[in-house]
Amino acid sequence: MDVQSLRTEVLIVTGMSGAGRTTAANALEDLDWYVVDNLPAQMLGPLLELSELAGDAIPRLAAVVDVRGRDIASLPDVARSLRDARSLRVLFLDASDDVLVRRYEAVRRPHPLQGEGTLLDGIRLERERLASIREAADIIVDTSALNVHQLSTHVVDLFSDDGDARHAMTVMSFGFKYGLPTDADLVADMRFLPNPFWKPELKALTGEDEAVREFVLSQPGAQEFIDAYAAALAPVLEGYQRENKRHSVVAVGCTGGKHRSVVTTIELARRLSEVPGVAVRIKHRDLGRE
Repeated sequence: MDVQSLRTEVLIVTGMSGAGRTTAANALEDLDWYVVDNLPAQMLGPLLELSELAGDAIPRLAAVVDVRGRDIASLPDVARSLRDARSLRVLFLDASDDVLVRRYEAVRRPHPLQGEGTLLDGIRLERERLASIREAADIIVDTSALNVHQLSTHVVDLFSDDGDARHAMTVMSFGFKYGLPTDADLVADMRFLPNPFWKPELKALTGEDEAVREFVLSQPGAQEFIDAYAAALAPVLEGYQRENKRHSVVAVGCTGGKHRSVVTTIELARRLSEVPGVAVRIKHRDLGRE
């Protein structure tokens, strides 16, 4: 089959059991992706050939592949062999061990690899088997702090149609005191600027308010940093497009994720939206926290 005729966009959904694969699959179906669940890795190639015969009837195909398939270890090799001819990405859903244990206990179901051992034994064995797959994934989403509705929204943000954009970048503000975003590709630290939190008239406001914006951007080095960082990211985004990396996350942090990081995220996103072929989204992870 002529490589140029391969039009189907393909997403492999995989990851830890209990991390949200079903929720992600449902969200993709809502976006009009054709979703196939519990597909053996070796069946990916034949499935994609069949999907190409359907032409424009199946423009976007998502295959859920997990440890229920005994050939899961072959997934990285299979995905590699298919990438050259297709727009193919791998989404890996993850969560911390303690969160996975709580989720399994809530539904009172055994882990698929638990056997005669404990829940934690099954989770650790699965994590070992999926280590190479996680390492080769294009997008990793940690769902530990997400409920089903938040995960669905995140999947929609990642995979909704961006028109002609070849790369989707999320610029995310966050607070260091709440931890680094686990899915960040790049991290910027804005704690070198004075904190508006210590200004009584600004403390209760956020970086979305004009008074905070003016305060942050008037500080020595603020504008210079944003301009320089945006300029440095422009060739990175161009390289991502050449390498067919379809999504990335730039995390911008300050102490609480409420003032400096929010202002910088908005300003940085505005500049990056001018890069050709890039769709930029803004997310404020910790803005609503007390």
